Amino acid sequence: MIILGYLASVLMGLVLGMIGGGGSILTVPILVYLFAIDPTQATAYSLFIVGLTSLLGGATYFKRGDIDLKTGIIFAVPSFIGVYLTRAYFVPSLPYSIFEIGGLEMTKPLLTMLVFALLMVVASVSMIKRKNGMRTIDLSPAARVVLIIIEGVLVGGVTGFVGAGGGFLIVPALVILIGLPMKLAVGTSLFIIAIKSLLGFMGDLQSGTIIDWNLLAGVSVAGAVGMFIGLALSSKVSDTTLKKGFGFFVLIMGSVILFDQLRSLV
Repeated sequence: MIILGYLASVLMGLVLGMIGGGGSILTVPILVYLFAIDPTQATAYSLFIVGLTSLLGGATYFKRGDIDLKTGIIFAVPSFIGVYLTRAYFVPSLPYSIFEIGGLEMTKPLLTMLVFALLMVVASVSMIKRKNGMRTIDLSPAARVVLIIIEGVLVGGVTGFVGAGGGFLIVPALVILIGLPMKLAVGTSLFIIAIKSLLGFMGDLQSGTIIDWNLLAGVSVAGAVGMFIGLALSSKVSDTTLKKGFGFFVLIMGSVILFDQLRSLV
């Protein structure tokens, strides 16, 4: 299972490098099901792994000139605040047993995995249904900035709670709200994911989360290998084909996790 976990981590990095998102939603299931990590702790580990992997990929896109730093900063600042506050204060404040109804107990790890599975299903449907292109919305510059800030805060909160980078939300926002070309949106997305994920991980360190640094190092290296493979393949594989194929994979995986968690609730 551990060997399979490292191979899956390579796949995570590969997808992240090719489409600037999506790969991060694999990390928590990999840690929970293949490395037997507690779901709450897995979200903290995921932030570090995804953040470091995205940082390496973002550096490559930066060298190519495929990062819009101004847009990235406008999106990232509210996102940084959202993810940091969520990891440092909201997640630690949640009790282990959140509520109990008719003998059914909703625990903190169970809630984390349920939200994560639902997020996977929603993200997968979005990737499968999306057409070849995303049309830019005609908005005033001020309206664009306001929408970017709002989405930044929301993505930061999602990242903080479930440990996903949020690239599947960031890339469409950059294309639709800002009008960035797809390749530029991917590079900018990696930049945003890297900084906010690592900042969220700092919130975990501040809250006293115990970290297995050996495991983090191994999975991060595997993810980095996949990232560089993904970067090399990014210009050779159809973006539409990749997104749809990955979308179906995530849909199946998310549905299985959702069924598994609901079964444990009953």
